Amino acid sequence: MMVPDLPGFAEPVADAQEAFRAVLDAMAHPGRILRLGAGLTAPGSLAPAMAAALLSLVDADTSLWLDPAFAQARDWVAFHTGARAADAMAAADFVVVTALPALSALALGTDEAPELGATVILGAAALGEGTRYRLSGPGLAAPTVFAARGLGDGFVRFWHDNHALFPRGIDLLICAGTHLAALPRSVTVEAL
Repeated sequence: MMVPDLPGFAEPVADAQEAFRAVLDAMAHPGRILRLGAGLTAPGSLAPAMAAALLSLVDADTSLWLDPAFAQARDWVAFHTGARAADAMAAADFVVVTALPALSALALGTDEAPELGATVILGAAALGEGTRYRLSGPGLAAPTVFAARGLGDGFVRFWHDNHALFPRGIDLLICAGTHLAALPRSVTVEAL
């Protein structure tokens, strides 16, 4: 592994705690768009929000699978987090992708241990604009509208299939630039 020339967080402890709280807030409020990673320079095509999420969530006890599009970030993530590379998506705790894979390619947990389901970090073109979806379920007092560009044509079907597995399944962090939104597996997504 080469030592990367790009720094991680300017204030590693404080910035990681702030980013972790932002991710928790996003998970607790599905579809809420938060700023994350402003001021963070990430390598290659890794968006600042993706980089901040990785720096706050992965560590030496977690496995990570990076889409080949993020190959330039591999050493940077390993250096700053200690996360070990997974040989396959199905073996990873965290999966970073540019497009959603088939559910069967991911760790989905079990009924006895649903926490073993992967967290997928998906790069999107934009949050707050584009295709509109209705979200309902835990964390939402009433159904809400969420918009994103770049989730793919089969996103609603993918999410329906994921939600049907509950309590198993994946949790999704969607990142675009310095913006992040989360969809926990418990939330329902419908097309508008």
